Amino acid sequence: MARTPILAANWKMNMLRAEAASFCEQLRGLNEADRAPADRVSADRVEVLVFPSFPLLDTVAAGLAGGVASVGGQDVHPKASGAHTGDVSAAQLVDAGCSWVLCGHSERRRDHGESDEWIGLKVKAAQEAGLIPLVCVGETREERSQGQTLDVLKRQVTAALDGSSGSFELAYEPVWAIGTGETATPEMAQEAHAFLRRLLGDMLGAERASQVRILYGGSAKPENVDELYAENDIDGFLVGGASLDSEKFSAMMRSCARSAP
Repeated sequence: MARTPILAANWKMNMLRAEAASFCEQLRGLNEADRAPADRVSADRVEVLVFPSFPLLDTVAAGLAGGVASVGGQDVHPKASGAHTGDVSAAQLVDAGCSWVLCGHSERRRDHGESDEWIGLKVKAAQEAGLIPLVCVGETREERSQGQTLDVLKRQVTAALDGSSGSFELAYEPVWAIGTGETATPEMAQEAHAFLRRLLGDMLGAERASQVRILYGGSAKPENVDELYAENDIDGFLVGGASLDSEKFSAMMRSCARSAP
């Protein structure tokens, strides 16, 4: 089944307002009519998402207005409101211009001790507010070395989607490849993505599973995007470090657009 690729920029705890505004301006330029066709990237060829830190949401939402890209929050609290200092609700994200949110990123699991069950509550809260959760799953180096990769993915996906009733997409991010410069080989990534699609088929049915886009995250960059995207079940990328460089990110957009079905 043909699936429009997603290229998602996760800025993590980076960028200031001026930098964010400049990035958005350059992103808009990729759709300008006077660009050569080979350099132009249209929304129907690749869906672009930007996940800035919370203080930058207004700047990015304004800078990307008009359908250039969608904006998402990097996290969400399961509760609608209340005494949760430092957290952000789904309604607040929507009010700030978000249509997406990351749920279960490995750095949240690691730095904040988020459990699989807690992430499942976040997914449900996001869906109830009309946000699309990009659910992140992946194994650590130790889990991979012990042959536990598929068991970890099954546990994380099952918990994240427990009680889920709305739209979502997945991102496979092998923890050992995030920010390390290491990248899963195309074969390793495809094995994980194919397993995730079979798992979704068991949970949701084959037709629904074929519609879910599964992104690869883990030191994705212009140099490896083509060979990874050539695999059958890789539907785009969750990009960390390379998304901070507008030229690198633009190159990845063009690569995905050229290869899109």
